[in-house]
Amino acid sequence: MSAWSVLGSLHAVPALDRPDLLGEPVAHALKVLDPADAALVGVAEIDPGLADTAAFCEAYGSPLDGSANCVVVAGRRGETVSYAACLVLATTRADVNGLVRKRLNARKASFAPMDDAVAITGMEYGGITPIGLPDDWPVLVDAAVAAAPAVVIGSGVRHSKLALPGALAARLPGAEVVDGLGR
Repeated sequence: MSAWSVLGSLHAVPALDRPDLLGEPVAHALKVLDPADAALVGVAEIDPGLADTAAFCEAYGSPLDGSANCVVVAGRRGETVSYAACLVLATTRADVNGLVRKRLNARKASFAPMDDAVAITGMEYGGITPIGLPDDWPVLVDAAVAAAPAVVIGSGVRHSKLALPGALAARLPGAEVVDGLGR
């Protein structure tokens, strides 16, 4: 079974073969990734109106437990704001106020406002992915994602999705596997 079969009825191709289906930061990050790792990432075009996880899974027959959501969290301590990305299975929610807040050494943590997340990542809302995020951000990957044979994630844009082994998500630049991140 190919890691790309997690995309259900969609036909995937190597992501680097279709840069038109990738957000600019994602395309750049894949180009500088180890070529053997980049070759493990597949991309498939989708209807942008179906980019949200539940609609995507229903329309294309992708298993909900094979989808991982990337959420951007803003942590605040005084006037200082720090960001992190959390990658959790779609069947769970990120422990923002516990593990993530502590990891960011913040007094308060919450989902980053949509406009901020889009502006800082250079990606479309609904397509934000752990590939191509700012270098100084921690990418917290739930242990269940890292252990998954394959996951579907965003591509930086709403008109496509990526598929890759969970172990590769755990090896991305800035990635840190965190037990219990998804609850």
